[in-house]
Amino acid sequence: MTEKVQRHYDEMAEVYDRRFDQGSGRSYHEHISEQVMAWLPPGGRLLDIGCGTGLFVERYCERGGRAVGLDLSPKMIERARDRCRAAEWTVGTADALPFRDDVFDAASSLLAFSYFRNPDSMLAEVLRVLRPGGRLALCTLGRNFLTAGLPAIHTLGEIARVRQVGMGSFGERYYTERQMADLFARAGFRDIRVGRCSFAHLNLARPVYELARKVEPIVERRLPYLAYNVVASGKKPHVGR
Repeated sequence: MTEKVQRHYDEMAEVYDRRFDQGSGRSYHEHISEQVMAWLPPGGRLLDIGCGTGLFVERYCERGGRAVGLDLSPKMIERARDRCRAAEWTVGTADALPFRDDVFDAASSLLAFSYFRNPDSMLAEVLRVLRPGGRLALCTLGRNFLTAGLPAIHTLGEIARVRQVGMGSFGERYYTERQMADLFARAGFRDIRVGRCSFAHLNLARPVYELARKVEPIVERRLPYLAYNVVASGKKPHVGR
């Protein structure tokens, strides 16, 4: 399945930014980026897992941080390198990070966690490469009645050969807030925080999207179970704590 995901994103590399760096897609990505950024320590050295074309890394570097972007798609990494020369880029997988222990102050992942076949291994690897006190923050599609039908839609899209980012049968997994908290705790993270965001999804028609954006803060605050994404964060404990 990993090879299938890689092939898909290699094929989508040239159109990826049309989805996430233009129109509704840009404001959608900016919103989830801010949700993740708010839970990361400022500055320092960041590892962004599933970095795509480097949208989040670029934003982090613009705010004074240093970053390394990792993606399983060589074509995505090529695009990311062109976007942000200040960062470092590498091809790799989340369950076998090609880095030494205790080398990053922070780690992030946006819209990639649902693809990981073994989330426990990914979280264990992130914990390994974080320095004590370092924090991971990620955003991924959450499980609720609004996302329940997505796997079937993606499968039909693949059969119909719809050329769109993420359109395919990849065995994605969507998680509840409790499941995310349990995964983080089992991996050894502490000070775990979990919430929901994104009522305005970029797949909505533009007029509906704009309306959803207006009520999004209310939904996220008072009706979070209607939000599409789960945001989760945890800190690597210091030795002996």
